[in-house]
Amino acid sequence: MKTGTSNSVKSFLAKLGPWGALIVLVLIVAILNPAFLDINNLLNLLRQVSINAIIAFAMTFVILTAGIDLSVGSILAFSGAITAQLIVSGVPTVIAVVSGILLGGVAGAINGLLITKGGAAPFIVTLATMTIFRGATYVFTDGSPITGAKITNNYSFQVLGRGYFLGIPVPVIIMFAAFVVLYLLLHRMSFGRKTYAIGGNIKAAFVSGIKTNKILIWIYAISGAAAALAGMILTSRLSSAQPDAGTGYEMDAIASVVLGGTSLAGGKGRISGTFVGALIIGVLNNGMNLLGISSFYQQIVKGVVILIAVLLDRKKSKA
Repeated sequence: MKTGTSNSVKSFLAKLGPWGALIVLVLIVAILNPAFLDINNLLNLLRQVSINAIIAFAMTFVILTAGIDLSVGSILAFSGAITAQLIVSGVPTVIAVVSGILLGGVAGAINGLLITKGGAAPFIVTLATMTIFRGATYVFTDGSPITGAKITNNYSFQVLGRGYFLGIPVPVIIMFAAFVVLYLLLHRMSFGRKTYAIGGNIKAAFVSGIKTNKILIWIYAISGAAAALAGMILTSRLSSAQPDAGTGYEMDAIASVVLGGTSLAGGKGRISGTFVGALIIGVLNNGMNLLGISSFYQQIVKGVVILIAVLLDRKKSKA
């Protein structure tokens, strides 16, 4: 009888998947520190999650094709620096922001071209471009933050990272908007079906008439554009473009995707799961801060969580 009950519990938790992990984590943190459930803290949590979530939503497409994009943090910094400099130079805010996002898309497309036309592995290509784009950011900024009154006093730019609409932080609204757009693209349009097909078997997808190279280039372009959008929010929040911005963000994004149930082997996963994964990372960070846990230990905890997620993914892939 006990065995049957145990199996039922395991089956129930398996069905809940990442949602179950999120619920348990929220309950633990709320019990340890009731202040976690304060509405202001929850809004702050969502604001903190927004940047990682936007990057992770696009990373879902990449990982569904059995790829990886390690350059997103560097693209975030490079696009943010270019946008900040354009604003400081007097370029209208809308043009500066759109230019920064397009630049991120172009940087991502370069990754896609190198992977498809160059025949190199995504890990190697994006590892190299991660270093190249980061170096380009340091060269462009001369290693110093880009700031100025035209950024700090620019309401239309400041609202991206610091504004509110009907009491909800604007970054949270942007995050949900990005989720809806990319959810529809992945789960309701032919582009998404082609993405899953490439992840399932790229050779079979090509034989069936899918222009695999074109789709992959677009996927990496979307990843770059999403990273740039996140860069706009971060630059706005900091009121400056930091040359080291986005360092390590690729790890949080990849962790969110894997925690959300997307297989590193490609072909399996949902963007809604990625959202839950991003929330798990966010609750971990927020909860450990509320509990006064040292940032050094926080890195260890996050590393353990990522390792567990990868091991669980490997176990599911072999099943």
